[in-house]
Amino acid sequence: MPSPQPLTLKDRVISIQRSLPGSVRLIAVSKYMPAALIREAYDAGLRDFGESRVQEAIQKQAELQDLSELTWHLIGHLQSNKAKLAVRHFDWIHSVDSLALAQRLNRLVESEQHSPQLCLQVKPLPDPDKFGWTFAGLKADLPALKACAHLHWRGLMTILPMGLSSHEILNAFHETQQLAQDITQQFPEDFTLHELSMGMSNDYQLAVQAGATMVRVGRRLFGDRPLP
Repeated sequence: MPSPQPLTLKDRVISIQRSLPGSVRLIAVSKYMPAALIREAYDAGLRDFGESRVQEAIQKQAELQDLSELTWHLIGHLQSNKAKLAVRHFDWIHSVDSLALAQRLNRLVESEQHSPQLCLQVKPLPDPDKFGWTFAGLKADLPALKACAHLHWRGLMTILPMGLSSHEILNAFHETQQLAQDITQQFPEDFTLHELSMGMSNDYQLAVQAGATMVRVGRRLFGDRPLP
């Protein structure tokens, strides 16, 4: 029997989109991928793309200016010295991971007259390899974050540690969802955290079970990434 034909990128897009509820946004993690592949994914129906490096994303944006419906998400750690460029070039920043960064973004948004949609990055479990607030740390910083009057807080983002069981993953996602609800109920005029950016290629289906509204999928769409 002949070997089955490998799935095309369009096949993978269709398969993943069919597995998601209509309320969940599929963000294609396109970091390290060439602009031509983003164009192919766009032609397959994707509109949301996640990048981790500001300068790399800006170069791709220049190559893809003709694609008018693209939405760009910054999902990687944002260094303070790249914050101004991020405010100018991204529609969403998922990775606001400290009070100092939030305060810098607040000043930049006021002067730049452009305000991306923002998520607060949290760590439901200890992980020295990840950025973001602990739950207790975020709660302690909420009064100061409230004072960042120019920012639009839309939700929470999390990246879980490696090596967790499915039960541990699901619990961590549920705890993140509960934190978002608690903050929104406590500060309804300042935080409407209805978006949950949770889940990647290995665990996005568990994230959807726990209420994710955005999943960040790279390898399942594009295959293994080339080395940066």
